[in-house]
Amino acid sequence: MSDVTLTSAPPAQPAVEPSLHRVMGPWLLLLFIVGDILGTGIYALTGQVAKQVGGMVWLPFVVAFVVAMITAFSYLELVTKYPKAAGAALYTHKAFGIHFVTFIVAFAVMCSGITSASTASRAFAANLSNAFALGLSPIGVTAIGLAFMAVVAAVNFRGVGESVKANVVLTCVELTGLLIIIFIGLWAIGAGQGDVSRVMQFRPGVDGGLFWPVIAATTLAFFAMVGFEDSVNMAEECKNPTRIFPKVLLAGLVITGAIYVLVSISAITLVPPEQLGEGETPLLKVVQAGAPNFPLWIFGFITMFAVANSALINMLMASRLVYGMSREHVLPPVLGKVHETRRTPYIAIVFTTLLAFALITFVGEVPALGGTTALLLLCVFTVVNIAVLMLRKDTVEHEHFRTPTLLPILGALACAFFAGPWTGRDPVQYRIAGILIGVGIVLWLVTIMVNRAAGVRPSEPSMADIGGAGPVN
Repeated sequence: MSDVTLTSAPPAQPAVEPSLHRVMGPWLLLLFIVGDILGTGIYALTGQVAKQVGGMVWLPFVVAFVVAMITAFSYLELVTKYPKAAGAALYTHKAFGIHFVTFIVAFAVMCSGITSASTASRAFAANLSNAFALGLSPIGVTAIGLAFMAVVAAVNFRGVGESVKANVVLTCVELTGLLIIIFIGLWAIGAGQGDVSRVMQFRPGVDGGLFWPVIAATTLAFFAMVGFEDSVNMAEECKNPTRIFPKVLLAGLVITGAIYVLVSISAITLVPPEQLGEGETPLLKVVQAGAPNFPLWIFGFITMFAVANSALINMLMASRLVYGMSREHVLPPVLGKVHETRRTPYIAIVFTTLLAFALITFVGEVPALGGTTALLLLCVFTVVNIAVLMLRKDTVEHEHFRTPTLLPILGALACAFFAGPWTGRDPVQYRIAGILIGVGIVLWLVTIMVNRAAGVRPSEPSMADIGGAGPVN
């Protein structure tokens, strides 16, 4: 198939692409990865994790970090072996060669972007209410979340030029908010405030020991570690990706993992777990407790900016995935229409926004939305870890990273385990994920009937067009 692609492409294209795309060095790639991982997860879900495990809120983040790190090794082998901007869908297609499986993986990634953006919209509304003392009711928070998502859709429709420089600025804003929390925590501890002993205290009154509550909390904490897989789509824009990707991706995960642990320790030192777990703005409570004279609206603004950035990037990704799947004739052709003047996939934008509206209205709660995002991504990660092993027999001419065989095996088992109902995951997350995937299957069947009536067969996919951007935090 690659030979057909090469002979049918314009001869000048391979020579032009490197000069246009390979502009990212290791430092810019590191900022991109850190910025992708930072965001809604830690800002919104720290309190919910504390509700599960008490003062040991840092432990589920460590477990989630380990699982993410193992899976990152699988992504490293695949992205250096196939340095294309296609991600999980491309790897799935190469490994299994089943069009429907590839579609389900791509659609699951798209759905995870929508659930992630819906989580961000809810966090945006809650922080707006609390930081500016608006005192909004639950209905008011939902209304603000819907209005926020409508604004995101309008910006998406207008067209957003994503650039590395913009990502650097957004990353610095997100990082600043978390560093403020860490600094407040360290300053308060040095001044004798708070209770450091809480970091080793497990939530009392739980039968069965520490194991299962930590597992249940990890299913939420994992949402804070997603985003790193989105970096594989930058492979074609990196200088020498085979050489720099492994070190940079692992460094980005270590940096963000360390930040999350320090934020968790600062939070639980200053705010008791039962208070931290109330509401949807846990880090605002940390600022109030540790630095009461710090202008709360400033931190609220930083938080809102961070989650707004996450929502916009996720909805951009989701709408472009729907558009790409329509172009590949695996979703109805109407979803692939482009606006004549804005040159944006406006039908796909409307479709993904309506799904987000439904999630915000009928689900609403941050733990359910964030947990569904993690569930969908854990399923995708399971497939990616298996794909590494299946593609070992597929050789390429260039050198690439090779992960130890044990790691993708552990990664597949761990991701499948954390996606299972035995973890104590809220059943509503399975219902949400099932409904979303069910929508995709219905659209798939409708597309098959439309294609048969029109005499069109689905493309033998390069899958680059429907490929693999994952949700960002």
